[in-house]
Amino acid sequence: MAFTLASHILLVPFGVALPALTLLMHHRGLRRGDEAALRLARRWSAVMAVQFAIGIVTGTVLSFEFGLLWPGMMGRWGDVFGLAFGIEGWAFFLEAILIAIYLYGWRTLRPWPHFWVGVPLCASSLLGAFGIIAANSWMNTPQGFTLDAFGNPASVDVRRAIFTPIFGPEYWHFLGAAYLTAAYCVAGVYAVGWLRGRRDRYHRLGFTVPFTVAAVLTPVQFVLGDSLARAVFHKQPVKFSAMEIVWKTDTHVPEYLFGRLNPDGSISGGIRIPQLDSILAGFSPATQVPGLTAVPADTRPTTTQATIVHWAFDIMVTLGSLLILLALWYGWCWLRRRDLPRSRWFFRCAAVAGAACLVCVECGWVTTEVGRQPWIVYQHMRVSEAVTGTQAYGLWTMFGIVVVVYVCAFAAFLAVVRKMSARWREADASGDVVPEGPESEIPYGPRASAGAGNGDRA
Repeated sequence: MAFTLASHILLVPFGVALPALTLLMHHRGLRRGDEAALRLARRWSAVMAVQFAIGIVTGTVLSFEFGLLWPGMMGRWGDVFGLAFGIEGWAFFLEAILIAIYLYGWRTLRPWPHFWVGVPLCASSLLGAFGIIAANSWMNTPQGFTLDAFGNPASVDVRRAIFTPIFGPEYWHFLGAAYLTAAYCVAGVYAVGWLRGRRDRYHRLGFTVPFTVAAVLTPVQFVLGDSLARAVFHKQPVKFSAMEIVWKTDTHVPEYLFGRLNPDGSISGGIRIPQLDSILAGFSPATQVPGLTAVPADTRPTTTQATIVHWAFDIMVTLGSLLILLALWYGWCWLRRRDLPRSRWFFRCAAVAGAACLVCVECGWVTTEVGRQPWIVYQHMRVSEAVTGTQAYGLWTMFGIVVVVYVCAFAAFLAVVRKMSARWREADASGDVVPEGPESEIPYGPRASAGAGNGDRA
């Protein structure tokens, strides 16, 4: 399950945010009659479709794993939080339909009707994220039910089960992460092209639009992350203790950057900043921060798990801080000269910013899930009670099959995207229309004849 989620989550930011970035470029192309922008939007939509197809494979495996690997959780709690998965399922099918319409609308629809067809696509991606985060936030702060005499959930309140105390901070932080990751990754592609000497308007526009989105959202995301961390402090104090490797409940608690928690509660390595943890938690050095020893040992993460959570959290915060510096660098140059930074080091950093965001996404997932251990439903069901009793050889066989499927799926994704990229560069270099595939016969886009494009715009 960890391998499947860690792999699938790499595709999620693109499924959530790439439709919006594509429509932003599409709108620019229509409003300004900009064929470079339309060409970018058309190509991004093709990548979006391929990414969605791969996401179908990885997401379908996940849906089977919930039933096969976690029968205890789904059998007992499915009636409480199952609606969240239902919402995600409906959004998934709606998104598939809308992607198909939008993709082939380049050849069959008039310009502005085609653009407006894509707007619900953004809404469906947000709805899908809503369902998944509602389910996860319920596992972190379960509510909306009572327990009968046998300990089974009864009297389910669907509204309270979906809108749990931590849902808002978790949802907005997740959306920020999705948009940042997609924007930085897309901009990184054109940053690499810029470093290789492709300084035309096409590459400039392909870099500037998504990077501007990312630069604006980066400090906002930092604030959202701080809000989520403070919500965890109030609603999941044991997880917060693991994130900050706090052993004993106390005030004036120092902050440790990295470091390792030992079984006796001491901390090895790391950078110690006096009182900062209490200040970050409650805006005062006198804020009391609960320690891991505030609860029994069998109801909290182990010292190894706490160290993993702490490192994941610190890596995420460190990379986020570096991205803020990169955004400030970009903003300073733009405000001074209305131009991109001229340093090659800026574009080198921009080229790897997307990869840094993907690392942050993985670290955020590790923080959320490992920090909740040993609970799968916080304070109501342990992982050991939820997991399947299938013999080990069966699980290893399934795991091997899943690894092969995922490796093939991601290899196919990279191969298809690289093939499309090479074909697009060849077409741009020759100035010819690509004769095959859905890019042909576009009535108003850059692949159309000049007469047809001008006529449709008029």
